Amino acid sequence: MDELTARAAALVARHPHRARLRRVGTSRAGTPMWLLSVGHGTRHTLIVAGPHANEPVGGATVLRLAERALADPRLSEAADTTWNLLLSLDPDGSRRNEGWLRGPYTLGHHFRHFFRPGFLEQPEWLPDGAAGAVLPETRALLDLQDELRPFFQCSLHGVDVGGGFVELTRDLPGLAERVARIAARLGIPRELRPYDTLYWPCLGPAVYRIPPPRRGDLAAAITEAAVESTWFHPHRHGTVTAVVEAPMWGVAAVEDDSPAPDADAVLRTVSGVLRHDTRLLEELLARVRPTVSGTPDAARLLAPVDDYVLVGPGLADSWDPDVHDGAARPLPALDTARLTTLAISGRRVALRTAGLLHQLVTRAGHDPTGALPELDRLIDAWCADYRDGYGARWIPVARQAEYQARVVLAAFELAAGRPHLTGPPAPQPPCPDPRAESRADTRADSHSGEQGWSSEPAVPMHRE
Repeated sequence: MDELTARAAALVARHPHRARLRRVGTSRAGTPMWLLSVGHGTRHTLIVAGPHANEPVGGATVLRLAERALADPRLSEAADTTWNLLLSLDPDGSRRNEGWLRGPYTLGHHFRHFFRPGFLEQPEWLPDGAAGAVLPETRALLDLQDELRPFFQCSLHGVDVGGGFVELTRDLPGLAERVARIAARLGIPRELRPYDTLYWPCLGPAVYRIPPPRRGDLAAAITEAAVESTWFHPHRHGTVTAVVEAPMWGVAAVEDDSPAPDADAVLRTVSGVLRHDTRLLEELLARVRPTVSGTPDAARLLAPVDDYVLVGPGLADSWDPDVHDGAARPLPALDTARLTTLAISGRRVALRTAGLLHQLVTRAGHDPTGALPELDRLIDAWCADYRDGYGARWIPVARQAEYQARVVLAAFELAAGRPHLTGPPAPQPPCPDPRAESRADTRADSHSGEQGWSSEPAVPMHRE
């Protein structure tokens, strides 16, 4: 976080007449929340980095976007646009992930140092509506949205294992084709069937429309992100919001649309594995909780653990063909991409839970129940499954940020050409056949210890 703020301040020092940095809020721990603005146009964008604490690539992306806006007058002066870039929506949570940000970039190191707060502490969600928002980070973002009334808002997210995709509150025709070209050039797999979008309208391969918010139980909110949020808060101003997901470890199979030979058998296996893993973790949690409950910060780590243990069995039931009520809510077509995504999602719930329990025991400084060796064994085995079973490969940081920045710029260009996005979204046709799109090459070597959290371009844009 300190490096990100320092880089933003240095950029402002180099361009004092076109860039500025102002404090727009303060986190729960007293950390300043900084907004970097470029340009002096009457139309505003709002780009939000770090909405989820464990998804840090947005910090590198906003610096990259600021430099692009300063270098290309078509993005600012000619477009009458001011770029407003929030360096981090959850600076406290982001700081908790710095243990793995220094590398080595291995799955085991990542999950043993992973942190993401409990659902009710995630600043983009509005479970009680905007009027009931209590987190200072959330209130700062809401105030900023109402002040700027951006025509384009972007929330920068990251997928730990999988592929890239985009979620929109309004359609931007042509974005799916642009995402396909960007992904192919940079070797980023597109996630054609993300779990978050399981029941959402598809606007094109790897592009989905976020449904209007609805009231639901906590489990549905955690797993489907279909609750009131800051994504929809500026909707009344005509804002189009894009949620841009960039993967850290890419998996080629998440864009494999080939038919699955026995989808029901795969679903039974995936559901059974998740139930088994959840039972193991529940037993470990019952042993660990009494020994760590008095240690500093235990509540912050136990909250997400309780969330994950809560949703695990429900997820398994919602996928299991022997339990799921297909008549009430039939699952979408199950190809290799979707089955791969569901399996990765189930493993993600278990790995995050195990990683947080590992931190709880490690920070307590004692392990009277002998939980730590078991947690190490589970984390190692599940990470090996990601690496060897699904072919998860680290994507260099510079390429993650370059991909995300280009997708943001593509969405911005389309949104800027449609300033009056105030009507209801039109009915959407079925998704085009992804096989007609360019395929991404996901082969990338691991770069353990990589020093790449900078704003330098991965591929010189002027050469394209």
